[in-house]
Amino acid sequence: MDANIQNRIQKWLDGPYDSSTKAEIRLLLKENPAEIADAFYTDLSFGTGGLRGIMGIGTNRMNIYTVRTATQGLANYIQEHRIGTHRIFIGYDIRLHSRLFAEESARVFAGNGIQVLITKEVCPTPLASYACRAYECSAAIMITASHNPSQYNGYKVFWSDGSQIVAPHDAGIFLEMQRIQNPGQIRIEALDSPLIQWIGDEIDQKYLEETCSTAAHQCQLRLIYTNLHGTGLRLLPKALRRQGFSSISFVEKQLPFDGHFSNAPSPNPEEELAMKAGCEQLMKEQADLLLATDPDADRLGVVVRHNGAPIKLNGHETAAICLEYLASCYASNGAAANMAFVKTIVTSELTRKIALKFSIQCHDVLTGFKYIAEKIREWEKAGGPQFLFGAEESCGYLANTSVRDKDAISAGCLVCLAAENAKKQNLTLIDRLHKLYRIHGVHRQSLKSLKFADGRQGMQYIRSAMDKLRKTPITDISGQKVIRCDDYLQQISIETATHRSIPLSLPIADVMCYWLADDSKIVIRPSGTEPKIKIYAETCETPADYIEESIARCDQKLITLIDAFKEQLPKELSNNKSKHYAAPKPL
Repeated sequence: MDANIQNRIQKWLDGPYDSSTKAEIRLLLKENPAEIADAFYTDLSFGTGGLRGIMGIGTNRMNIYTVRTATQGLANYIQEHRIGTHRIFIGYDIRLHSRLFAEESARVFAGNGIQVLITKEVCPTPLASYACRAYECSAAIMITASHNPSQYNGYKVFWSDGSQIVAPHDAGIFLEMQRIQNPGQIRIEALDSPLIQWIGDEIDQKYLEETCSTAAHQCQLRLIYTNLHGTGLRLLPKALRRQGFSSISFVEKQLPFDGHFSNAPSPNPEEELAMKAGCEQLMKEQADLLLATDPDADRLGVVVRHNGAPIKLNGHETAAICLEYLASCYASNGAAANMAFVKTIVTSELTRKIALKFSIQCHDVLTGFKYIAEKIREWEKAGGPQFLFGAEESCGYLANTSVRDKDAISAGCLVCLAAENAKKQNLTLIDRLHKLYRIHGVHRQSLKSLKFADGRQGMQYIRSAMDKLRKTPITDISGQKVIRCDDYLQQISIETATHRSIPLSLPIADVMCYWLADDSKIVIRPSGTEPKIKIYAETCETPADYIEESIARCDQKLITLIDAFKEQLPKELSNNKSKHYAAPKPL
């Protein structure tokens, strides 16, 4: 164990930390020095989803001390950079210790003379974003680790407009956190402080009125819904019924709030295992659609019953279907002019083609929904285009500006409206997707996640592999020439044939994007919230007479492309054992 880690551990042993924490540190030093070294080798920092980590003791873990430190840093930053009386909204999900971390945050804000509005019950992330705006708060925090496994928790920060913090606020808050060297620097009040006010479900109705219109008729769509033990249960059923969707069945064993996720291992609607029970119920009840929300209800999973089988839509496909439905609605009213769609750089190029067909602007941003919200803020200040829709491939969508984060509640309603519209024509959302393929070409996507060990060793492997990849340019993948490589860390786009370099306008990020001669693309980047490297691939081709044959060819092309790319990766990555995730396919 190096001296720096030993010094960090000793500060906790000598400092004003509780006796049980110190006893656990001593026990781990004796029985598991590798674990204690990982717990103290660094500080938690802000990634694409905020502060997030495994729960436990140490500076690299989520615990009451790191939560208090983050809150004191945020309080210091707010008081230094924002003028006037401050108010903070706090929400929390169903995870282990989420309410405790929320209460500890409230106590620190109160200790700094800042008014706190904290929700009485578990709270979806989009509701926290909305409440930040509705109550005119200086900022908001949401205690959640989104879709991560049960040992994780996190601390997401929203700025006054309800969007996740971006530069320079994220770096500024982290700097304030680093200035806090021990708990004695943290000001804290009792939980019964008059500055702490508990907020009930009165905010729910305001949210629903602004994000979900009231239907004048009952819809015929038959729905199955699973909240994967999470917070979506608070709002999505209400929102659906408000819009006329009354035929809703629940996946009962995944219904209770449960931070252990007992019946939803890996509580991510992108994962087949999490969706298995819902798919079985979809077929048993012969319903039209399965909706799933992750634990904090910002991600939405969709499964369609089509031709006697459950077909899971991935995030690209749901985004394309929703964008086409929205654009068609606005175009029929003559209101599509000066509208804009925002997608992340890893989201399907099919959505760009749909936007262009309707003369809607299409803007790319880095991975992370905070960058989509940043565009909304920029346009409101500078008089830019009207925001229509935002999407990221990891099942995140937003179709209104009352919320400034991905919102599975309003997105669930939007998907159902599109499905109801299709059902009136005896079609499913898969039929709608195939129609888009016939117009714009078949586009198929795959995500390969390369998992590494939690902690220091995993991060070292990831940094080393990305560094080697940059030092060894790839010019050919699966027989297709790389015509351009976008390196967002170096901030340049290099044309392979001419070696001409073009500056990139997006912020610095550890991301590389390869564009191939046949219009395929591959993007590789480290995850911002987990010890993973993610490889995104997309292929496309002109559809033949039989769309299923075109899809099959495109899917095979996708597998070949990913395998060929993996063979050219540094050994740290190419030796990693993981699997493909491609959709749609029967579950």
